[in-house]
Amino acid sequence: MSFWQNRRAFVTGGTGFLGSSLVRELLRRGAEVTALVRDIVPRSPFFQDCASRVNLVYGCLEDQAVLERALGEYEIDTVLHLGAQAIVQVANRNPVATFETNIRGTWLLMEAARRSPLVTRIVVASSDKAYGIHKVLPYDEDCALQGSHPYDVSKSCADLIAATYFKTYGTPVCITRCGNLFGPGDLNWSRIVPGTIRSTLLGESPIIRSDGSPIRDYVHVQDIAEAYLLLAEKMEDRSLHGLAFNFGTGEPLSVLDLTKLILKAAGRSDLSPRVLNEAKGEINHQYLSSERARLRLGWKPGAPVANRLAESVAWYRTHLGLARHGG
Repeated sequence: MSFWQNRRAFVTGGTGFLGSSLVRELLRRGAEVTALVRDIVPRSPFFQDCASRVNLVYGCLEDQAVLERALGEYEIDTVLHLGAQAIVQVANRNPVATFETNIRGTWLLMEAARRSPLVTRIVVASSDKAYGIHKVLPYDEDCALQGSHPYDVSKSCADLIAATYFKTYGTPVCITRCGNLFGPGDLNWSRIVPGTIRSTLLGESPIIRSDGSPIRDYVHVQDIAEAYLLLAEKMEDRSLHGLAFNFGTGEPLSVLDLTKLILKAAGRSDLSPRVLNEAKGEINHQYLSSERARLRLGWKPGAPVANRLAESVAWYRTHLGLARHGG
């Protein structure tokens, strides 16, 4: 607790799924939080639980003046850069907006932080998508960044921009690359975990857009929120600056196996998924080695994926106001 007590943190993307969990955890640990807010989304846990307890800076990542004012006026020490357009399908439909937010927004924030004399650490959220397609898995942090589709390319670029600020200017930055996040509070039904859980709890056959074979890491949002804060704390060790860290579970799952785990957790063995086999523009297999995070940070997931999915099903059942099937 003492590390974060009264520490001044600036969070971009704080109103999002991961950002809301991260801000909540920062507040619990006693930090003074300033959040960049582009849109007011009333259903976001951020506005329901956190907004009244943080400093709100209204603006977008593409406005450097707003970023520099926030870092200066609120005397920011720690920057946690989560802000991004994070939906693959949206990036495919509108690549320019995704590039503006994810790429330009990152270099503007890095430049604002470089020019601020008070910033001592920056954690930049990248993604496993930044690695692109590799024949040998799991990805480790030395794998080339070679995204090929719009969202993947945007994360490869943002990742490289953050790294060059360290290499060129000594800016105190670390980069995180995570698997697919899930857990309480995610109400974006287009994502596979919340969408599958909702369909299952409503007694509908869950839909698989792919052929069910793509393999991914699925990691609980609270585990990643804690991982980000652990990394920021460990950045007291300057030898970590400039490094990237993978955060995954070590339990990669196919889409079909993930769906079966959700059906089991919901007690709906009577349902079967509908496999559409129509997904395009996505990498088939992606999963991470988190060995560096284990050895350098002492990080590991808080519980197995199956347990976390069962916890999530219970949360959505309550959130949706649904009784247990058969109960």
